[in-house]
Amino acid sequence: MQANIAKLINEQINAEFYSAYLYLAFADYYEEVGLSGYANYFEIQAAEERDHALIFRKYLHENGENVTLKKIDQPKISFKKHIEPLEAALEHEKLVTSLINKIYDAANKASDFRTMNFLNWFIDEQMEEEDNADTMVTRMKLFGEDAKALYDLDTECAARTYSTPSPLVGA
Repeated sequence: MQANIAKLINEQINAEFYSAYLYLAFADYYEEVGLSGYANYFEIQAAEERDHALIFRKYLHENGENVTLKKIDQPKISFKKHIEPLEAALEHEKLVTSLINKIYDAANKASDFRTMNFLNWFIDEQMEEEDNADTMVTRMKLFGEDAKALYDLDTECAARTYSTPSPLVGA
C-alpha cells in the first residue's frame, strides 16, 4: 500500500471516531429535550461510526500498515430547533462521502485494486447514510411541527436497533 493511501485511511479512522463523537452530541441534545427516540437513533448511529473506524483500522493491520490514532476534536454545536441536528447530520454524511471518495481516487490513481474493492462497501454505505439522513430531514420538515406526528417519529426512532456491520462480523 502506498504511504499516501495509508495516511488517508488513518485520517479516515479519526474522521469516523469524530463522527461517533458528533452523533453522541446529537443524541445528548435530543435526550435533553425529551426526544429519547431520536437520542436512540443517534446513539446507534454513533456505534456504527465507531465500527466504521474499526473496519478501517482492521484493514490497515491486514495490510501490514501502522495505525495512528489522533486526538478527537470536541464537536462545536448548539441547536435551537429539532431539525438542526438532522440537517447537520446530512451535511456531515456528505463530508464523509467526500473523504471516502478522496481515498478511492488515490487508490484508483495508484492502481490499488484491493483498497478500491475494500472501499466499495463504504461507498454503498454512504449512499444509504445520506439517504437516511435526507429522509430524516424531510420527515421533520413535513411533520415536526405537529406534536402527535413528532411523537410518532420519535417512537419510530426508538425502535431502531443496532446491528454489527458485515465487515466486522466474525472479526
